[in-house]
Amino acid sequence: MVKPNPAFWEALDTLLRTSEIVIDRPAGSAHPRYPDFIYRVDYGYLRNTSSMDGGGIDVWVGSEGEGIVGVVCIVDLVKRDSEIKILIGCSEEELSYIDQTHNETPYMKGILIRREMSENNGGEQHNDKN
Repeated sequence: MVKPNPAFWEALDTLLRTSEIVIDRPAGSAHPRYPDFIYRVDYGYLRNTSSMDGGGIDVWVGSEGEGIVGVVCIVDLVKRDSEIKILIGCSEEELSYIDQTHNETPYMKGILIRREMSENNGGEQHNDKN
């Protein structure tokens, strides 16, 4: 069981508030290497951050506001790495899609960790879609 850790969520809130969100794969677009995969939720990264894959920290940006609602921790057996993806303003349907996306092949597995509502300050997040 994951225990609540308000400091973790506050750190993510700060990172989000002080970063620009770049959406490089908008909902409806195809994956650049897998053209049969169509994104159903906006996907991008936080500019000027870094993740295990050398790019910015990945984000899924849903249709229900700007607050962080959770994270997905993934293990990618093809790339042989792991990373975190921040979930921003996602509906239940969008969360289900994201969870399914990160678990539909034997080569990638993810665990979705939801932010408890009492931990989500509903704060003023910076959400520029470029």
